[in-house]
Amino acid sequence: MDTSPTELGILAALALLAASLWIPYIIGVTRQGAAFEAFVRPGDLSSLPAWVHRAHRAHLNLLEQLLPFAILVLVLDRMGGFNALTYWTVVAFFWLRVAHAVGMISGLAKMPLRPILFLLGWVCCLVLASQVFLPA
Repeated sequence: MDTSPTELGILAALALLAASLWIPYIIGVTRQGAAFEAFVRPGDLSSLPAWVHRAHRAHLNLLEQLLPFAILVLVLDRMGGFNALTYWTVVAFFWLRVAHAVGMISGLAKMPLRPILFLLGWVCCLVLASQVFLPA
């Protein structure tokens, strides 16, 4: 049986996280009694509780980093470039993104922790890019 590398499995898990991270936002919006009408612009986020706004931003922040991360992982897969460094980088990225989302939605990841978590995710992308452009 052929098994996929861990890097691809974690990429799939991150895609599932991104596909599900809208749920806290929608729960928050519906708890506020927001009326849903087809093709109507959502209400002002500033009128919602802070955690709902943070849930929206957590989803957007994950999408911002997921695209370049996914491209780099897929390029490395195509190159046959997975190694111990890419393994640990992908594992770190996954847990950084989970911590970022949980910390942001809960409000526990305050300044400067939240931007540091985002920055470390970017560093993970740079490490993966180094393996694309400077393979060992």
